[in-house]
Amino acid sequence: MEDIRQKLISQAKTLGIKVTAEQSEKFQVYMETLLEWNEKLNLTAITEPDEVVEKHFLDSLALLLACKPKEGGKLLDIGTGAGFPGVPLKIVRPDLQVTLLDGSNKRLNFLGELCGRLGIEGKRVHKRAEEAGLDRSMRESYDIVTARAVAQLRVLCEYCLPLVKMKGIFVAMKGPNVNDELAEAEKALKILGGDKVELKQIQLPAAGERNLVVVRKLSFTPKGYPRHGGTIKKHPL
Repeated sequence: MEDIRQKLISQAKTLGIKVTAEQSEKFQVYMETLLEWNEKLNLTAITEPDEVVEKHFLDSLALLLACKPKEGGKLLDIGTGAGFPGVPLKIVRPDLQVTLLDGSNKRLNFLGELCGRLGIEGKRVHKRAEEAGLDRSMRESYDIVTARAVAQLRVLCEYCLPLVKMKGIFVAMKGPNVNDELAEAEKALKILGGDKVELKQIQLPAAGERNLVVVRKLSFTPKGYPRHGGTIKKHPL
């Protein structure tokens, strides 16, 4: 298996993110575990080590360029899949309380094995996002809620904003050409308590432009949201 440690350290440095030698070792184990499990469980279509570094690891860590999570902050990763961005963020910021939410038990089993091998703590929750948003133990409880390549922004708003605590932030991790989605999401943001949208553009060394939509929550999400998952998709706000 190719050694990605030095490449990850140097490429992260070009973005302004420090990855230590110890952390790079964890990323090496992460990649090896991901590719091992990928043979029996379809976790990612990206299997070339260089692409894993950039399109999964650096892409996940880019969130740290869009916001500065407070020490010990609570972060919820919606639709985490193979652990992106939650696990890379936990590796680099071990102080964060990271919760990984996914609708697939198989993926959560992978994440349990992964966290064990990495020696990190990551709470795993088997729920759909709209179920989590109605769960009193989770609703409006997180400093940061993030989602990467899950759905259109106006749909994501309804999945994520009910889970963000007052004055917390929702970060949607998007590719290029996000302006149309931002315009479509204005109504959803207003209804659900989102305010003060910032767009942070980041250039990854080879993979190109990434857009991080950072939404601060300045009012409570009204009762009745999120709606049922089918309704959210068929009739987005």
